[in-house]
This record gives sequence, structure tokens and C-alpha cells, in this order.
Amino acid sequence: MVRIERENDSFIFEIVGLHKLWALTSKLIIPIAHIMDAYPNEQRLDFIPGLRMPGTHIPGLIAAGTYILKDGIIFCDVVNHDKSIVVELRDEHYRMLVIEVEDPCMAIRFLMNR
Repeated sequence: MVRIERENDSFIFEIVGLHKLWALTSKLIIPIAHIMDAYPNEQRLDFIPGLRMPGTHIPGLIAAGTYILKDGIIFCDVVNHDKSIVVELRDEHYRMLVIEVEDPCMAIRFLMNR
């Protein structure tokens, strides 16, 4: 799961619990100006057509880490699909984040109400 906090002109996406081990990352810092959109994730992550580097993928259970796809690099940290959101980025290493959060509606509002 990912906890989102705001610090000055950036959002801090902190990966918590065992998710740190699966994603092999503990924190991402993204400037507010680089967040283009945030919305509920409607795509199942049972199969991700790309190269996982590094991370963990167990179809139907865990999608965590960095994935290199034909249209860019994404970061995933999802165990519970129903609590996952997509955060579209610009001018960042990742094209998007697909992350599990405690309350998807609240997280989207928090990210989009700058």
C-alpha cells in the first residue's frame, strides 16, 4: 500500500509494510506540477505486457515494482485491485503510477486539489 503526503511543492508516495519488499522501493517524490491526472484504476493487473525490472509479479495477487512497457515506464504497487488508482505523470522517469491506497476517492481528491 502507498501513503501519500504533501511536502512543499511535491507529493511523497511512501510505500509501506511488506509492499517495500515487493516493489523494491520505499519512496517516490513527485513535484506537484508533474502530476497530470489521477483516477480509479479499472485495468486488471493480472498480466502486464512488459518487462519487470525490479519488482514482484504473481498473477492475480501482486503487481509491484517497475515495468517497462512499449509506451513508457510505469510503477505499480497493487495487491487489492479495488483500492488502486492511476496517477499520470509528465517529465518524470515513470509515465504513470498504479498504486494501492487506503481510500481511493480521498487520495484522488488530495492529488487533484492543489
